[in-house]
Amino acid sequence: MAHKRFFFGFIAAIGLSGLLGFAVYDDPIDQIVQQINRWGSERPIEKVYLHLDKPYYAAGDDIWFKAYVTAGLKHQLTTISGIVNVDLLDANGVVKQSVKLALKDGTAAGDFALPDTLRGGSYHIRAYTNYTRNAGSDYFFDRPLSIINNTLSSNNSADKTPVKSITVANFQAGKFGTQFFPESGNLVAGIPTKVAFKAIGADGLSEEAKGTITDNNGKQVAQFTSSHLGMGMFELTPVAGNTYTANIIYTSGVTQVVKLPAVSDQGYVLSVDNSNTQNLQIKISARNQSDNVLLIGQSNGKVYYSSKAKPGLTSISKSTLPAGIVQFTLFSAGGEPMNERLVFIQQPDKLRLSLAGNLQTSAPRQKVQFTVAADNGKPAAGSFSVAVIDESKVPFNDDDENNIMASLLLTSDLKGYVEQLAYYFNNFNNKTRADLDLLMLTQGYRRFDWKEIMNGSLPANTFDPEKALQVYGTVNTPGGKPVANAKIKLIDFDNIEYTMDAVTDARGRFAFTNLTFPDSVRFILQARTDKNKKDVVIKMDSIAPPIGSTYTVITRTADLSVYAGASKALYQAQMRFGVGNHVIPLREVIIRAKKQALKYSANLNGPGNADQVILGKDLQLGCIRISDCLQGRLVGVTFRNGIPYSTRSFNRPMQVILDGIYVDADFINSINYNDIQAIEVLRNGASTSIYGGRGGSGVMLITTKRGGDTETYDGPITGRGIKVTYPKGYLKERTFYSPDYNTPKENKQLADLRSTIYWNPSVNTGSDGKASFDYFNAGSKGSYRVIIEGVDNEGNIGRQVYRYKVE
Repeated sequence: MAHKRFFFGFIAAIGLSGLLGFAVYDDPIDQIVQQINRWGSERPIEKVYLHLDKPYYAAGDDIWFKAYVTAGLKHQLTTISGIVNVDLLDANGVVKQSVKLALKDGTAAGDFALPDTLRGGSYHIRAYTNYTRNAGSDYFFDRPLSIINNTLSSNNSADKTPVKSITVANFQAGKFGTQFFPESGNLVAGIPTKVAFKAIGADGLSEEAKGTITDNNGKQVAQFTSSHLGMGMFELTPVAGNTYTANIIYTSGVTQVVKLPAVSDQGYVLSVDNSNTQNLQIKISARNQSDNVLLIGQSNGKVYYSSKAKPGLTSISKSTLPAGIVQFTLFSAGGEPMNERLVFIQQPDKLRLSLAGNLQTSAPRQKVQFTVAADNGKPAAGSFSVAVIDESKVPFNDDDENNIMASLLLTSDLKGYVEQLAYYFNNFNNKTRADLDLLMLTQGYRRFDWKEIMNGSLPANTFDPEKALQVYGTVNTPGGKPVANAKIKLIDFDNIEYTMDAVTDARGRFAFTNLTFPDSVRFILQARTDKNKKDVVIKMDSIAPPIGSTYTVITRTADLSVYAGASKALYQAQMRFGVGNHVIPLREVIIRAKKQALKYSANLNGPGNADQVILGKDLQLGCIRISDCLQGRLVGVTFRNGIPYSTRSFNRPMQVILDGIYVDADFINSINYNDIQAIEVLRNGASTSIYGGRGGSGVMLITTKRGGDTETYDGPITGRGIKVTYPKGYLKERTFYSPDYNTPKENKQLADLRSTIYWNPSVNTGSDGKASFDYFNAGSKGSYRVIIEGVDNEGNIGRQVYRYKVE
């Protein structure tokens, strides 16, 4: 089972035979160590984690989240990227909502407002930076979500979602059955070997199983029984020339026969005992091998252990290893990787968070005040987020919850879905330690399959870090040749005073960088050659979003009926008071009004208040230039060299205004007549005076079509030297509604129905390690759960859960 790129991709991306062709080392172990460390320092890993306010949602809810993006060996908040992308996708991988967030000190906050028409079912939320895409989707944050919808009236065609979520995400295997994983990759004749297994049921989730192992003579040589989530282990001493078969019985009653991996006559087995809390015991066993071997232990691209070794037992102090997944790899004396074993190292939390509040008694609608203290051996400054939910309305299994520890230390370095991932962190004991080791032996499994050894050069990154927003592209001739030294202007449609200029390079490329703008902004790009010719074509470049993967939600035991009732009560109350982002379902209505052709007019006198109006549909077909289409059709307007002049002022051309933007008069011939919705002509003083001096020679207002005006329309303006673009901007952060019951006008009924009682993504401790926050309990009794998590300035990860009763 593959996991993240060798160092979580390790040697596959590095190459060890022409290893370090750019340097010479006397010792192969130096080559390996230097190459891994070089990779880790030059290709630091970014990881993304989202703290969500709730484990599941209903249509009409808001999904509140805070993004933490860490980089490098110590999980410090990133300085590599300046933007994080967050997507909400359905089970078919279709993006339903997508936002860009500006990272500040490696964090950002945002939300998705779920429409109450959203079909209930399986969704997942993912987050990534452009830089993380260099490892594919391996380091994306990707979490399944159940979203229910049972609030709409019966005459609405929207989905009526069952209140129990039972669908599932794909395990790495993706199929029903059981896989078997010899420890470190091989079954070697004569060497006792642990063989781990994972059983998957027909629904794609784990299923408990038991069975026997028989050899090719039908002799039973071992028995096995799963011990945790379909995972288990047995020991087998294979015999040369024999084959082995597993005879499996699932709890569902289904039986299956599966062949075990073939037995090798020679090779190594790397066995690890992780049961001791202080030391790691590593045993190297060999058959028909005489050379010394090299043992490397590394995590996230940094080597923590390296040694020449012989078959036998080695003890390593866990205090020398980092918390999280450590990869031990056995190399031949010549530097060829042979065996691998992943181990999860549990370390005491370096960052301790404590919560203290005025909770001797806690009553409905009482104001609650908390003080946060962060300590990493000294008061710790850091960035944290707090969510408070009423578990009486949002019940769930703690073991199914995602959290910052499990995400950054475990699942970010494993492929596939990890069931009940919080189980491994909620209570460290011998049982959870053994079960976590089973996870390393199965889902963390990787078997080497080398087809070629790469040289020592690091591959170039495909995706560069995004520091800020940018608009970029190329300027070409109509024949497709790049235009060097072309002048290009960027204009904000909604703020005409905001303009920027750039010049294309030798390849015709241009870029406006370090931009800050909100989502849904409109820019117009205007290009001319260095000789002021406008017969050029602007082509926009953009970073294609990742392909959405299919993903179904894993909440086998989560009964959502309680939450369904609570969310429906809130929905009905919001509808009654006319608040919230809701629609009112109506019966079929036939609209008989005509479409307003001047709906988007920028006429300051009001749409249509002009001396003359010509609609785009009435323009002459086939004219090359707009001026040719209009010549002789506009009263009191003549065209000289394609430029409009009012007969009342022959000295100056008319002021042309395109969708509210003041442009040069000759600009009209850059517009394709198919893109025009309407043209309004203002000539008399009563209508032009509102434009001041600019309107003294008359005004021609051109309104272009919008996307909804025609089924075949592709953008508002397509013509020579002009391009309109709608780049993805930053999400405007909203503030979570937290009621104040001391305010007389507060709607207490609505406030009392909340399930998320409080959400604050900006709880930041200072140099004294302290911060505070406060909120009001809702108006009914319940069991409240306070979750605070985050990262301090040194990269230490912290999390604390506090529960209290409202009585």
